[in-house]
Amino acid sequence: MELITSRSNPLMVRIKKLRDDRKTRRKEGLFLCDGVKMLEEAIRWHAPIDTVILSEDLADTPVPDGVRCVTVPGELMRSISPMEAPQGALFLVRCPELSPPDTLSGTRYLVLDGLQDPGNVGTILRTADAFGCHGVLLTNHCADPLNPKAVRATMGAIFRTPIWEVASSDLLPLLHRSNLKLAATALRDDTVSLPEADLSGTAVIIGSEGKGVSEALLHQCSSTVRIPMEPTCESLNAAMAATVVLWELYRRDGAC
Repeated sequence: MELITSRSNPLMVRIKKLRDDRKTRRKEGLFLCDGVKMLEEAIRWHAPIDTVILSEDLADTPVPDGVRCVTVPGELMRSISPMEAPQGALFLVRCPELSPPDTLSGTRYLVLDGLQDPGNVGTILRTADAFGCHGVLLTNHCADPLNPKAVRATMGAIFRTPIWEVASSDLLPLLHRSNLKLAATALRDDTVSLPEADLSGTAVIIGSEGKGVSEALLHQCSSTVRIPMEPTCESLNAAMAATVVLWELYRRDGAC
């Protein structure tokens, strides 16, 4: 096991770049995860772990054979960790394939349209995993699902849930090839209540926190749905809205 003590060590410099910069993550094909629990999840689901960095007091943490393992002093861990209170374990994982396949084979999909909060994106991925969503498509410059904050919010779902980034102009052709409809959580003259909507074989759009569903995508939707709620409440947080929609799709498929 290697011991690194210098902040200027190439690996430490590289980790900080992967922590902070989306372009670096895409260029190198790696993303940063933190925490012993996340490491256990990555090992459990056979994630392609590249390197593990441990605080000296956690040097005996199990690591898969063949994976580079480094220990660092606590002060150095604090300087490279994305968390204010590091848990003593960081690791690099090779990025999943973020380009969608030519066709989608499932029936329950979620589309995230311009969501900017990585915590919301990660929470939605965790919920999608919990309710058997067949995949999550990100469009219109969503927050990076491989941002450390998003990854942490997935609680390990990042290693199991299919996620793809797709240009908004390519979304509808992809759904057409896959025999999927497109619906949105938005208000329109034809909007129906979620419990009454026909969402079989449908990808449902969740709009951004500030702007909602973009006009260009809304125009392409075959239907729109609203989540029933008290009239005193105008809207839900994007992650909460996604939870309600995913639960409804899960319930209808008889999975509960």
